[in-house]
Amino acid sequence: MKAAVVVFPGINRERDMARTLALVSGVAPAMVWHADTALPPGTDLVVIPGGFSYGDYLRCGAIAARSPIMEAVRAHAAKGGLTLGVCNGFQILCEAGLLPGVLMRNARLRFICRDVYLRVEHSDSPFTRGYNGGQVIRVPVAHGEGNYIADADTIVRLEGEGRVLFRYCSPEGDLDPAWNVNGATNAIAGIVGERGNVLGMMPHPENHVEAALGVTDGRGLFAGLVEALKRAA
Repeated sequence: MKAAVVVFPGINRERDMARTLALVSGVAPAMVWHADTALPPGTDLVVIPGGFSYGDYLRCGAIAARSPIMEAVRAHAAKGGLTLGVCNGFQILCEAGLLPGVLMRNARLRFICRDVYLRVEHSDSPFTRGYNGGQVIRVPVAHGEGNYIADADTIVRLEGEGRVLFRYCSPEGDLDPAWNVNGATNAIAGIVGERGNVLGMMPHPENHVEAALGVTDGRGLFAGLVEALKRAA
């Protein structure tokens, strides 16, 4: 798997992401600077990691979405290339028009940094083939603006087309408001674009891949991507 991790000023999870990609795939990703205008030839997967690009000025992800490299990211996605945005990366993908909706302030207006539970809605996606549909996984979140909101028609379309891949849930997989940590509409934690090749999610699967940390639930996402790309080759 030939991956590229996009780096913006203020992004602070790029090394976590690069380490995870190298551990799972066996190949270190390319680190692509925001001012670049092209991705490395043959890139299979583009990842926009978490952090605080440009200090979250204006709106989270708004400035990064207009960086030179994003034209190449849009072209990659338009050709069907796999694209993953995590946390601030999800915000950037929404601001760039690659995903619908917006990430607003958390319902209680507080920064949240802790493990949460996610229900994997289905496994027929390159991003979820490493899991079973209905499986509950535990991964960390670290965000102040993770409350996913979209207009009613968009929510109906996302739900009807099966484009919600992850939801905040209880440890048993129940959709209980008490476990919807940021108040997101329909407890949405991750969605894909119309073609299914662009995923945005607020939680950080890259931080739960090594047994030394006690939890490896995030590893399935990256292992599934590796397997999906092998099958497509």
